[in-house]
Amino acid sequence: MPLTHGVMLDGDSLGNDLNLKDLRATVPHWDWHPNTQPAQTAERIRQADIIITNKVVLDRALLAQAPTLKLICVAATGTNNVDLAAAAERGICVSNVVNYGPASVAQHTLMLMLNLATRAFDYQRAATDGRWSRSPFFCLLDYPIVELAGKTLGIVGYGTLGKKVGALAQALGMQVLVSARPGQPPTDGRVAFDELLAQADVLSLHCPLTPDTQHLINRDTLAKMKPGALLINCARGPLLDETAVADALRSGQLGGAGLDVLSQEPPSPDHPLLQPGIPNLIVTPHTAWASREARQNLVNILTGNILAFSRGQPRNRVTPT
Repeated sequence: MPLTHGVMLDGDSLGNDLNLKDLRATVPHWDWHPNTQPAQTAERIRQADIIITNKVVLDRALLAQAPTLKLICVAATGTNNVDLAAAAERGICVSNVVNYGPASVAQHTLMLMLNLATRAFDYQRAATDGRWSRSPFFCLLDYPIVELAGKTLGIVGYGTLGKKVGALAQALGMQVLVSARPGQPPTDGRVAFDELLAQADVLSLHCPLTPDTQHLINRDTLAKMKPGALLINCARGPLLDETAVADALRSGQLGGAGLDVLSQEPPSPDHPLLQPGIPNLIVTPHTAWASREARQNLVNILTGNILAFSRGQPRNRVTPT
């Protein structure tokens, strides 16, 4: 199915250091926008037969204003910014990009674990704010350092990412436990979610956001975790009740948290996990996916999705559930 007019709605979300030559060659004409505000979307997509969006919302009302649209390429894995039901009713194909950056996300997850366990950021500040210079000894021991070897990593979500994180953890000498679906009995070597909470020294989330997993980590589940356990979330922000996590860090029920995602992105300045004085908390601005290698792989997969559709063989198609 030939495509002639493409619109990229938020090109700068991919960075400005990638090779886009093959992607741009898939369609004769592109309108390439660094970013798109909601009030601009309708006019920009009006004549498009293909749209690329990373996070710009395409709801039912907007799709109705794009009469020639044939293909929506989401430059991400999550497709919650597209009304899939409305697209299906209109015969619009929606494709996404999967497994483009497992090494990048696993590396970031391990970085968060290591920095929390070693209190690296606290010690770095102590080395530069004068505390080390004032020490009567050769070292500082102001913050407890934990060896991950021999500890238990609990993984919720054991797809490509979860498995990669598990392999890295085993290389550090950690025991890896995998959770069954929350609320479901244990199967195939997986343990019940509540049992995982009770045993894990580090809990790492790699599951999708669904109605069943929203606020999976809340006051009740936090209370079931080992006191002082570490929490890692490189999946989706709404998996956490963020106020409950902030309170658990302040009380010491959680020994630390490393978060690459928040429920609102970008977050408001008064976000509960961006307030001063929360101990052993690392927040990174949704960058686990963002190695140059992963982003280039994403572009390459996008290119392949468009070419496959043009050949009449759509791939990575997403349908409403």
